[in-house]
Amino acid sequence: MIIIKSKAELEIMRMAGRIVAGAHALVARSIRVGITTMELNRLVEEYIYSHNAIPSFKGYNGFPASICTSINEQVIHGIPGPIPLKNGDIISVDIGVMYNGYHGDAARTYPVGDVHPRAQRLIEVTEEAFFAGLKYARPGCRLFDISHAIGDYVEKNGYSVVKAFVGHGIGQNMHEDPQIPNYGPPGKGVRLRPGMTLAIEPMINEGTDQVVILDDGWTVVTQDGSLSAHFEHTIAITDGEPIILTEEA
Repeated sequence: MIIIKSKAELEIMRMAGRIVAGAHALVARSIRVGITTMELNRLVEEYIYSHNAIPSFKGYNGFPASICTSINEQVIHGIPGPIPLKNGDIISVDIGVMYNGYHGDAARTYPVGDVHPRAQRLIEVTEEAFFAGLKYARPGCRLFDISHAIGDYVEKNGYSVVKAFVGHGIGQNMHEDPQIPNYGPPGKGVRLRPGMTLAIEPMINEGTDQVVILDDGWTVVTQDGSLSAHFEHTIAITDGEPIILTEEA
């Protein structure tokens, strides 16, 4: 069941989203060669708690950290640890926040130091794919119009879309209906209505779309070891243009 949010609920989700955005701004300022993902996790966790919010991910189905940090061939759900970032790495950071009972969720892929132009292009196309899909996040469109636009943009640029994981509805629960694939036929799926809140999140691989879950039970990597990037915003469907809830005011 898809839960339609009231204006009051959307305002709370906007506040949650702004905390997420502030946490990402902190990550962007902090990423450097030599910093560990464990240190990034500590910084973000302190930031979230200082804003009277709770990290959505910590303890979720047993996840041990407040953020997901996925480096290079890691697609999603990487667990922060003591290994320092190296020059040329790319790192996807996924942050979720619960504020006053409602969640916000967003991910970015960041370059570390001087990255290869090929890696930078992957990051750019992943972000652009999100905005290609966002054009269809409006009343009257169907859910898979978003999915198709993302997948079509990615494939036209020579990359592959991860099919094993999808975006999702979001609200009082971090994962709500509907599931939002990053591929699919246009004109299918539920018709979008004002008050729907969605976490749209392209996960894009340089090589095959096939992925593997590591022995830690969380970290998802590309099957062929190719680079992967991730970009996500929480958005709200309105009577007109969609609102991105996880961006700074």
